[in-house]
Amino acid sequence: MVAVGVLMIIAALGIVVSNTMESRRAARYSAEALEKLKDVIPAEPSSLSGTPDNDDLFSDTERAEETETIEIDGYTYCGYISVEPLGIELPVADSFSYAGLKRSPCRYSGAAGNNDLIIAAHNYSSHFGRLYELSPGEQIVFTSASGRKYRYKVVDVEVIDGGDAERMFSGASGEWDMTLFTCTLSGRSRVTVRAKLITE
Repeated sequence: MVAVGVLMIIAALGIVVSNTMESRRAARYSAEALEKLKDVIPAEPSSLSGTPDNDDLFSDTERAEETETIEIDGYTYCGYISVEPLGIELPVADSFSYAGLKRSPCRYSGAAGNNDLIIAAHNYSSHFGRLYELSPGEQIVFTSASGRKYRYKVVDVEVIDGGDAERMFSGASGEWDMTLFTCTLSGRSRVTVRAKLITE
């Protein structure tokens, strides 16, 4: 029995060390990509007009430009996210993959210009590991590859079952404009942040 206990402790320590190393690598990759993204994303969008909260104001040309991406070191990004209350600013990969999550948050589905953006990330401390600390009223900013800034206000933080995909997308009816999510430590549930676009 003692030998089994010792083996379980060693295995747990191995998992902790592995996760810590992965988190550090992800933080480094994200910092490097973010620096390069900021160098190429324009400070002001040059050809978009209207306000980002009114989807009807976007022409087909503007909508196509809003889905513009930037390639950095062989990875494609759609912009970056700033969550000031958590002190994080991270690049967002344009498409979701498990390999991509080891580097940065990924666009799970939707788009900022369509008011249905969903972003996923690992629960690394440098990524979305502290999402549960956000409170209603706090702000999130997504800057698209074209330089357009979308400002959101957190309206809800919830934990949903990991297999409940329908609930993840339940904001498609317009209840939320942005969703951020990550796994809980057990991996069975998702910490989920819902936010609405701020209209100014």
